Order: sequence, then structure tokens, then C-alpha cells
Amino acid sequence: MIKRRAFLQTTAAAGGAFLFHPGDLFSHPSGQAAGFFGVHPFIESNPSAVFIMKTAVDSKMNSEAKKQAGLDFGASVFVPLDGGAGGFPVTHKVVIKPNLTERHNSGYTIERAMGIITDAFFVEGIIESMKPLGLSGSQFYLREVNGYDQFEDAGYIDMAGRTGADIRDLSAKVTRLSANDVVWKDVPEGLWFSRIPYLWPVNAPDTFLLNIAKFKAHSMGLTLCAKNIQGTIAHNYQAHCTAYTASMDMDKAHMAVNAKANIRANYERHLADGVPRWDRPGVDFNCGHGMETWASRCLDNNRVTRPQLHIVEGIYGRDGNFISGPGPGGYANDFMTNIILFGRNPFHVDIIGHWLAGHEPGNFGLFHMAREAGMSEVLDPMRIPVFEWKADGSAVSASLNSFERTNLLTYYLQRDYNGQTEPYWHMCDEAFDYGSVSVDSRKGNGRPGVYFLHQNYPNPFNPSTSIGFTLPAPGRARIEILNARGEIVDVLLDRHLDGGSHMAVWRSGRFPSGRYFYRFLSGPYSETRPMMVLK
Repeated sequence: MIKRRAFLQTTAAAGGAFLFHPGDLFSHPSGQAAGFFGVHPFIESNPSAVFIMKTAVDSKMNSEAKKQAGLDFGASVFVPLDGGAGGFPVTHKVVIKPNLTERHNSGYTIERAMGIITDAFFVEGIIESMKPLGLSGSQFYLREVNGYDQFEDAGYIDMAGRTGADIRDLSAKVTRLSANDVVWKDVPEGLWFSRIPYLWPVNAPDTFLLNIAKFKAHSMGLTLCAKNIQGTIAHNYQAHCTAYTASMDMDKAHMAVNAKANIRANYERHLADGVPRWDRPGVDFNCGHGMETWASRCLDNNRVTRPQLHIVEGIYGRDGNFISGPGPGGYANDFMTNIILFGRNPFHVDIIGHWLAGHEPGNFGLFHMAREAGMSEVLDPMRIPVFEWKADGSAVSASLNSFERTNLLTYYLQRDYNGQTEPYWHMCDEAFDYGSVSVDSRKGNGRPGVYFLHQNYPNPFNPSTSIGFTLPAPGRARIEILNARGEIVDVLLDRHLDGGSHMAVWRSGRFPSGRYFYRFLSGPYSETRPMMVLK
């Protein structure tokens, strides 16, 4: 079994001290498993942030490198916790929703179809990285309603065999599934749905859900986290991408009251508000009205389905639409984009994903609707806190402009009407005036307007503990370590930092057990808190 510690490296002291290393932070003094696990608390404490991890895979055919990327990612993101810190018991089921949709098209080959789905070797790496937390392979469940006939050539059947994960054909219409295979959820504020059936154990008690999407273009611009989770819904309730006038072949009792009339009214309001491209005429799916309908169903699903983490596998990214695209022979192109995006808010992850794919997120109606519904705090990608998550398990606050963008062409709401001649495969990169919408909320976005020092975690600890703090603006920050007599025994940090959230790590290896203090100084602010080294 692969050891979690094998993926973690020590940091350089002093200059790199404000980096954090999760594997060190959550080592228990006893060396025993915690009995609980979860997402790293730094991610949890920045629920509006998006984290970007760069990978270094040379080819989409390099299975070992892709698996290693999953191992590195999972070993640093999923950590042992305790129940009081919001941890999940290691007896929980871990449900993984990859993007594993139907892929057959003219010109289909296994290699040509790889960019459509979440890479199986990456998912395998994540599963293996979580086993040292106390989880067994049989506790992992891979769920996708579409494309079961292609699970094998996608590598998922073999991967499930290697890891011990459960993968099953649950593509039958919901009325033909066993009652034990379905979890029904009410949607109290649904726009389209009043009730949705999910593939067990999605949305069942005692589960830990991971949404692992793919970095690819599609008819909605990019198919990322908010849409990917659609495939956890039983057939035919998952058929969100149908025209407003089409029947979804679902029980009408499970449709919201006045659903069609309300969606029509919302569409006309959004059209009047100037939501970009919503003026594309038509009655099919690829028109403004069709997108309003799809987005309404997508929001309903995200109202009641809350994964613990939303992830976009972008080791390689794809343009076009499934097999077809702007490449030679009319096929889609794959690019070695070498990024993994993740965060707690699916719409924030997707906004950053669209920006990294060369698009302007303000041009996509889904994000306007999510913000209007209170499911996204921002629309402007530059107002979303971004952290670069290193492969060795460290992270730093980063500028979005420091990441490379890859143009992924789409056919989303092509401007081919009213005298416009936009190409079928195009970028939605026209400038969007974010000042034309109301001011975005800053609540919980990792950039508060006050100084704040968090209690260290874990505490007591050995050999390392994390110390979180915030700066209201760029400035110098200093963290001193004092012994029980109030003497400075170490300086953890003394440097200029950007405003926002930061995480420092103190490694106590050369210090004896006992009571210590850490003191945070920045400008006029000073605060001291106690901590305990226990060896």
C-alpha cells in the first residue's frame, strides 16, 4: 500500500515558512489513524476560494504519471481529522462522480475519446491516496447514469477491479431500478424539479461525495463541476439538456408548480437584463430559452446535492463537443493543460475554469443565474481568491493572471443571427463589464477587512502545526514562537505578504514537549495565543 508520507516533502525554513504541508499538520502524536477524515481545513476555511494544482504529465497516454498526479493530489487534500474538527468517520461510503458520459460518435476510437471523460488513472490515484486514512476499496462507489456500455473501454472497469471500488450499470429508467438503488430528494425551492431521484448511495446518509469533472468544452461552454454532478441523477430525470418544449419522460408530480411558466418568465427577465447571448433565437436546446431551461435544472440539482469537494481534472483538456471539434478531420483537440482545479463552491471553480479556457465567464448565463440564486458570491473571476496548491502539499495565494490559459473552442450559443457571422467553433471572450452588475459579495472570500489570528491546528501536536492568519491589506507580517517563560525561541515568519488569508507552519522537531506561545505582529496589530507540543 502506498504510504501517505511518501508524497510529502519538508519545506525550506524561513523564506518559505508561510507554506503549509498537510501531511505534517495532521500527523497524530500517537502515530495512529484518527478514525475520521475530511478535506484539509484550510480549504474548508476558504469556501469561496479556488485552488489550482499544476501537474507535469508529458502525454495523455502516460498512465503512471496520471495516477501519480492523483496520488499527489489526494495525499495532500484529504487528511485525517477528528470528529470535533468536522471529520467524517472512516466507516462512511466515499462516492465519486467522474465525468464518464456517453462518448460514441462518428469517428470514435478509444484514444480519440479520452478527452471527453475524467481520466481513470487520475481517479485511481485519488482512491489509493485515501486508503491510508483508514478506508478500504469496498467503501468507494463510482456512479454515473450515462454510457455504461463504454465504462470498460474508458478503463473504469479495470480500475474498479484494481482498487476494489463498486461500479455498476444503473442506466435503466428510474421506474425499473430497485428501490434500494435510488435516493429521493425533495427540492423545496426548485425551478423545474420538486423531487429528484439519485443513484444510491449519492445523497444517502453516511456518505462523502466527490465531484470530479473534466476540463473540456461542450454546448454549455465548458462542462465542469456544476453540470457534471447531473450524472448522479437516475434516468430520465438526468436529461437536463433538452429543449424547453421537450418532455423529460418524468413523473409530472415531481415537477415544480408552474415550472414552464416560471422558467419562461425568468428567461424574458434575463433577456431584458441583457444576459449575454440569451438573445439567440430558437426552440431547441442551443438557444437562449433552451439554456435558461437547462440552467434552471442544473441549479435545482446543485441546491440539494452538496459534494464535499468539486474537482476538475485538467491533466489534459479538450475543445469542441465530444468527438467533433475544430481540429483536423473535424475532430476535437486535446491539449496537455496540466492543471487540477478544486474548491468548495462549484460555480466559483467553474468560473475560474472558464477563464483558464480562454472565455470570459460573465458571458455565460448560468453564472448570472447562480449568483442571482445566492449560490455564487461573485461573477468576476478576478474577485475569487485563488491559491496555487503545490504537488508537495504546500499552497500560496496567487494571482489568476499567473496561470496559463488554453483556448478551448465551443459551439455555445453561436452568434449566427441578426447579421452576425461568428464561426461555429468560437470563443466567448468578448469583454464583459462586471461593473454593470451589482457589487459582488465579499463575504467569506478569504480577503477580510480585519486582522485575525486563528488558533493553531492541530493542538496538541507533533511534529508540526498550522497557524492561520489574515491581513486586511498588503503588509509585513511576523510570527514569533515563545517558550513558557516568554522568550523568543523561533521566528516562523517575517516578510511582506499580500492581503488575505495565509497559513504558516511551525515544525517543533528540535524543541522539547511543553507549553509554547505564538505571537502575530503586523502594523499596529499584535496578538498571542498558546499551543502545546506533545511528543
